[in-house]
Amino acid sequence: MERQLRIAVIGAGYWGPNLARNFAASPDWELAAICDLDRERAEGLSARVGNVDVHTDVDELLKRDDIDAVAIATPARTHHGLALRALAAGKHVMVEKPLADAGHRGRAMVDTASASGLVLMADHTYCYTPAVLKIRELIQEGALGDILFIDSTRINLGLIQPDVDVFWDLAPHDLSIIDFILPEGLTPQTLSAHGADPLGAGKACVGYLVLPLANGAIAHVNVNWLSPTKIRQMVIGGTRRTLVWDDLNPQQRISVYDRGVDLGLQQVDGVERTAATVSYRLGDTWSPALPEREALGQMAAEFAESIRENRAPRTDGEAGLRVLSVLEAASRSLAAGGASTAVEGFEKQLAGVL
Repeated sequence: MERQLRIAVIGAGYWGPNLARNFAASPDWELAAICDLDRERAEGLSARVGNVDVHTDVDELLKRDDIDAVAIATPARTHHGLALRALAAGKHVMVEKPLADAGHRGRAMVDTASASGLVLMADHTYCYTPAVLKIRELIQEGALGDILFIDSTRINLGLIQPDVDVFWDLAPHDLSIIDFILPEGLTPQTLSAHGADPLGAGKACVGYLVLPLANGAIAHVNVNWLSPTKIRQMVIGGTRRTLVWDDLNPQQRISVYDRGVDLGLQQVDGVERTAATVSYRLGDTWSPALPEREALGQMAAEFAESIRENRAPRTDGEAGLRVLSVLEAASRSLAAGGASTAVEGFEKQLAGVL
């Protein structure tokens, strides 16, 4: 058996305990330490995951040569500095979403990891859920046909964040999922974002994001901190079938509908007309069986495998950068009153593919 890799979790606040619990339970990892500026909080988390070492000084932690990797679960504004220090110390790095608070900082992290021969992984947790893995599989095998639209809703009551708007707080989940399930990834050249601040909180609390996709398809993301009801749903329409993912329905998270609109072309007096051959398809509905396993456990396993195999993880730094590029463009569009805004960086990616 391969030896366990040793990891430290930096940040014992909201997300750090979830990471620590999964790394402690993983057969691939030995949780070696918890690091947080608040010693009492770090010690409390340590006591729950096996009384591992506690640090309040990141530099002291990174000097240890018995630690292979770190998982960063701190505010986004600190990701860049912490990741670069960890990479400089020779540690592999996993970073909570979003990858950074700005695209150029995220790019510096990706480039540094690449130059150092180290793994940089974005903690896009939803991409490791059984439901999203199944959606990706169905799209890749052509079960839905060509994608026509994606409509995603992520709304609930709170928590209103002190340092970011609703787009930066909630949309990274939806954007990372779209990037993961589409064969071409998330590469819109333009987008538009509309937001509202009806509470006077100083930032958008309700938001709508529209992203053109390949071949005339479109994606729409609705995020909201003010809804009294919680909805986590994505509808993906294809030329063959439509899939509905309801993350809050454990009995039937995914439903696949063999229903839709078929358009054909026929010539009428030498002129091509589509409207003359519209038909509606009303077929069966089915729900694939999904295994019950925690996404973070799968993500921990993927992080370990990518290190051992010296390869990029499924949600690598580049995936984190694609999400960051969309978030930054959304902020520019929002400031411009919802105007269509270019997504920087994707022109070069598309040119490289072509």
